Parts: sequence; C-alpha cells; structure tokens
Amino acid sequence: MTKTIRNRRLRYSVVMIAVIALVAVFVVRLVDIQVVQAADLDKASEAKRSIPVTVYGDRGSIVDRNGVELADSVTRYNITTAPRLVSKFTGKLGGTRVKEVSVDTALDALVKASGGDLKTMRENIAADPKSDFAYLVKGLDVKHYEAVIALQIPWVYAAPQAARVYPTGATTGNITGFLGTDGAQAGLEYAYDKCLAGVNGSQTYERGADGVQLPGSTVTTKQAKDGGTLETTIDSDLQYMANQTIASAGKQLQAQSATATVTNAKTGEVLAVADWPTVDPNDVDATTDKGAYGSRAITDTYEPGSTIKAAIAAALINEGKSSPTDGTTVPYSRTFPWGGTIHDAEFHPTEQLTLTGILQDSSNVGITELGERLTKQQRYDYMKKFGLFEPESAIDYPGQPGMQYGSTPDWDSQTNINSMFGQGISTTALQVASIYQTLANQGVRIPLHFVKGCETADGKTIDAPDVQPERVVSASAAQQTVKMLQSVVKGGTLVGMQPISGYNVAAKTGTAEVAEGSKGYGGQRIISVAGMAPAEDPQYVVTVTFTKPQTSKFSSGAAPAFRTLMSQVLEKYRVTPSASEAKLYPSTW
Repeated sequence: MTKTIRNRRLRYSVVMIAVIALVAVFVVRLVDIQVVQAADLDKASEAKRSIPVTVYGDRGSIVDRNGVELADSVTRYNITTAPRLVSKFTGKLGGTRVKEVSVDTALDALVKASGGDLKTMRENIAADPKSDFAYLVKGLDVKHYEAVIALQIPWVYAAPQAARVYPTGATTGNITGFLGTDGAQAGLEYAYDKCLAGVNGSQTYERGADGVQLPGSTVTTKQAKDGGTLETTIDSDLQYMANQTIASAGKQLQAQSATATVTNAKTGEVLAVADWPTVDPNDVDATTDKGAYGSRAITDTYEPGSTIKAAIAAALINEGKSSPTDGTTVPYSRTFPWGGTIHDAEFHPTEQLTLTGILQDSSNVGITELGERLTKQQRYDYMKKFGLFEPESAIDYPGQPGMQYGSTPDWDSQTNINSMFGQGISTTALQVASIYQTLANQGVRIPLHFVKGCETADGKTIDAPDVQPERVVSASAAQQTVKMLQSVVKGGTLVGMQPISGYNVAAKTGTAEVAEGSKGYGGQRIISVAGMAPAEDPQYVVTVTFTKPQTSKFSSGAAPAFRTLMSQVLEKYRVTPSASEAKLYPSTW
C-alpha cells in the first residue's frame, strides 16, 4: 500500500513538473512574442496589411499669354498586383457572373481591357511569386483604367501617377522643352523645374487577407502639393503661323535650319520664337537632330551680316557724327594699310551715297567709311547697349551662349572694320530682334522676354523677369534710322518684296558669310530680314533667318517669309494701317 502511494506521488510529481515546464515554455514564448519581438512582429503584420501609396503632386502647367496650355499634367494609372495573391477566384468578371475565374481567364480579360502585353504580365508575376508587388501594365488613360476596374479582379490594383502632355506639340516644343525618365531635359521645363515641380504626398490603406482594400482604411500621411503655373508671353496661334511660314520657306530654300521671332515693340514681350526643324515633345525620339531639342533662335550664335548696320547708323546719328542726308563717296571696294580689303556684295561704279543710300543699298564700304567716325570703343559700347555680346538678361533658358565679353573690344584691325557690317562678331536671332525693338521703341531697349512669371499653388507670383527699360539712343536718332530703313523696302535690297497693302514697313536685310574654322569663309551663307511696322509708329518687330540656303544665297530669298509673317501679325492684332505714304530721305547727293 505504501509503495503504491509512493508511485502515485511520483507520477503526480512528474506530471506537475511536465506541466510546469510546458507552462514555462508557453510563458517564455509568450513573453518573447508580446515583449521581445512585439515591435518587429507589429511591423511585419502592418506591412502585410497596411499598403503605402504615393500621392503625386501634379506638375504645374506652362501656358501661353491667353491661358492656352502648352504643357500640362494628366493622370495616368499603373496597374499592379501582389503575385502571392494571384489565384483563381469566384465572382464577377466584367459584370458577368462566372462560377470560377482562372488566372489565365483573368489575365486574358485584363489584356483586352488595358491593351497590355500578356507575356510581360506573366513574367512580372513569375519573377517573385511570393512578393506583394509587381507591375502588370503602366500608364493607362482614364478609359482603359475604368475598363480594368470594371473587371473586379480582386488581386489587381490601380495606382495613379502624373504624366506630361504637350497639347500644342511641335508648335511650341522648342520653347517648352520636355521631360524624360530623369526629369526635365530642355527648354522651360528645365529652366523653371523648381517652380513647376509638384511635391508628392503619401497615403496608406489596409488590405484584407484576400488582398481587397478595406473600405474606410485610407489615411493621408503626407499632403501632396501641386507645382506652379508658368505664364509665358507666347501667342500659340501666332507661334503656329511662324512655324509654318519658316518651315515652308526653309524647304523651298533647301536651308539647313531657320528661325523667326515676333516681338511687341512697346513691351519687349516675345510673342513667337519659332525654329525649323523643331522637336515634338510628345514624341522626342522622332527627332534625330539633337540641335532641334531647344531653340536655335535663342542658343545658336552666328555672324549677323548687314542687319547690324542699322545699329551703327543710329549710333552715328546719336553721337552727331552723321545724318540721314550726310553724303560720302563710295567705291566698290576699299583697301586698308595693313593689307585688308572689303567690298560690296555686288559690283558698282563709285557712287555718291547718303547714309540713307548706304542702308538702302547695304553698302559695306559706305558704312565703314562713316562708321570710322566713331571710335572702336564707342561702336562696341553701342552694340552692347543694343543687347549684343551678353546673354539675354530677362530670359532664363538652358543653352544660352555665355558671350561674356569684356569692357573693351578684343578686335584686330580687320575685325574692327568687318564688325560694322556684321562679320567677325557673334549674335543670336533674338539679339538681332533686340536691336530692332530698341529702334522701334523710340530708342529705348526693353529686355526681350517670353515668361511673365510663375504663379505658385498658393497664388504668389515668382520668377518674374527684370525688364527695366534702358535708353540706348535718342528718340530722334531712332526715328531717323527707322525712316531710313523704309528706303530699303521702297528702293533697296527689299524692293522686290511685294508690299504689305496699307502699311509702311521699315526693314533691313542681312547676308552673312559662314566661317568654316581654319579654312576661313566659304560659300555658305546665312540670310535674314529684320524689320518693323507700321514704320511711323512701330508696333511689332519680325525677324527671319535661314542658315545655309541652297536655292538662293541672297537676303532677298528671306523676304517672302518676312512679308508673310509680318502680314499675319498686322492682321491678327488689327494694327491700324499707315495714314499716308512714306516720305523718304534722298539716297544720293
């Protein structure tokens, strides 16, 4: 009996020890789970059911002067899945009751709804079958997104993202620039990226074991902020006209490239800056010429030729060194003590020309004879005041040439002479436009600009350009120069251009030789016309340039494009016609 009791007590003891040990194991495990690993397990659990979502801050728009969108952001959708949840399911597929939907059937329906690629979807799912994320198709528009959502596939999710579109396409692509996979790549998109860029926010939502988002579980963890709106001075309709005009003329001339600018003479606002060829920001890969990614009118330098003579004439008058009727004897050519020689474009006997006649016939010899009445420093200073030799101060645009010239001209004897007819110096098309804006505006230069400013999401305007006016020459000197330029149209190098009915036009042609490195100047040319109308009170300035034309290498070849564009400008803005015929200065003495 005693032995039996002892055996029972032993068994009880063993059982109790076992129970205590088991409890101890549970207690230790419980402490480990609830205390030691609690934070890590909570995070792991949260990660499986709490799904982070990026909320994109929209990139701001770029608009023209009338609010027409040149660049805008639209919502696109990426369709994603959690590969570990991809399986057959029971339910509806596009509104049709189906007992059981296989993965193959679901993917086939997804391909039809989204336009995606079945092979890509399968590969992305199979890449990591246990993962919680994989792309199925990217960048869906609203129509395709809605078709996908209507399928009600439980393991398919949609994530919105912003995409960039350019409603005016190639018409303004040279100005807007474009975005690439690495962000802003060119144009205003790049220059004003800080203002345009939105700030992304974030949300989280909880997902059930079946992968379906739990209603009411979305929490915003960071508020998104949209980018600002960049307001330009560009008139997109006029920009289209300018593009069409130079493209048509460029093809006829078999030119390498062409530019055109239209400027409001009174405000310095650039209404159009066109380039041919140019880039379509909606299809950048279609543009094989990377030089067309930006605007040659703003970034490319060239020797302007005789369009510079108007600035020299205005400086002479302003300094009291000459006048429109001041005469000089002008031979065909001129030789200098250092051995250099210059000549006029076409042979002619010795002529008695006034300053007006020199501009009218575009005489290189004549402008240098009178131009030497100014010192080299004076001419250099006037050119800088007209806007040459420096980047456009009121334009923020990538690729502008540095052109940081010194305070004194670094010209040898030949360049000192050649600079008076636009050889041996560098300008951009927009800088030439600046000369004519100054003359058209009574001698007051307003820095040319095509951005008004950027309006931020909270209504503030930033990045407004500094357009402080500066007097370059007197009103009288400017008026006399403009009046002389009418002779170019009436009886000079533009006499063959069909008149613009009802308007007096003042303009100057340019034919510049193209330097070919160490070989010097070859047979290629850059031809241009710069002018304004109506001449008695100029409202608008138009320039056109054509690089390396083949069918005509004379400036008269650029005249039809100038006339077409100027006519369109005057008609579009309903400019009051000239009240009377132009009264011209004599061209000879």
